[in-house]
Amino acid sequence: MHTVIIGAGGVGGYFGGKISNSGQKVTFLVRGKHLEAIRTKGLQVHSIDGDFVTHPFLTTDTITDVDKADLILICTKSWQVKEATAQLQPILKENTIVIPLQNGADNAEKVLSVLDKNHVVGGLCKIYSKIEAPGVISHFGHTPEIIFGELDKHKTDRLLRVKQIFDKAGFSNRISDDIHVDIWSKFMFITTVSGLGALTRATIGEMYASIELRAILRATATEIYEVASAKGVAMSPTSVDGIMTFISKQPFDATASTQRDIMEGRPSELDNFNGFIVEEGKKLDIQTPTNLFIYSCLQPMESRARYKS
Repeated sequence: MHTVIIGAGGVGGYFGGKISNSGQKVTFLVRGKHLEAIRTKGLQVHSIDGDFVTHPFLTTDTITDVDKADLILICTKSWQVKEATAQLQPILKENTIVIPLQNGADNAEKVLSVLDKNHVVGGLCKIYSKIEAPGVISHFGHTPEIIFGELDKHKTDRLLRVKQIFDKAGFSNRISDDIHVDIWSKFMFITTVSGLGALTRATIGEMYASIELRAILRATATEIYEVASAKGVAMSPTSVDGIMTFISKQPFDATASTQRDIMEGRPSELDNFNGFIVEEGKKLDIQTPTNLFIYSCLQPMESRARYKS
């Protein structure tokens, strides 16, 4: 089985690195200094679960160099999904499986706008990780996990083939009973802590410890729940309580990747998070004042970062 990783940041670098380190055939499609570092020194993963160095089958920035894939993991940022998907045609076989793993609620839909539905499986991941230096990935919190499932909720043989790859790689993974619920639950968490974290420059623990900020976190999550429910996602009535409990159990000093991107002046997934909820709320005639406030406050910084890039 040949796995192709599109993007080798904190997500693609860690999970792709684990698959490669287990002896499986892995190709990384990556650019710039990261590409050269992996080619010359291998991919180094510094992890709280144990460090390792792996030398992938191929690391390249040219899609035409890549062998046909059995599994493709799209690990770019949310706003890059369509562009990344559009380049995949040369490496697709009839039964190639494509799974987007980045944060966001509509990534599978973005992939479906480019590829036939027979290729697409929904997915998400849970991990605290980042690029520490070119060719070096740092995993610093949370037990890494990939959750995946068919968009029509069916249990299929191809899901078992994917699970075999992940099981051999040695990281936690599970087949979802309803991938839409799992995606929106993760989205509720990451959007709730990312925007407010960027606005306050506070860690997750600091925000939760503040009675006032905790109330804003809950209001953000409640609006996301209302939008998801209106879109037909079968969210549990206790979803918001569950997310608040989950937030309370995060490492006190933890921050989200989008928060770090905004704070460090890089383009972020703001439009795909709070901005997405604002736009979906307008379509569905649902008021989202908390998300609108957070998005409006951060949008000038986002525009500045994108102009510079």
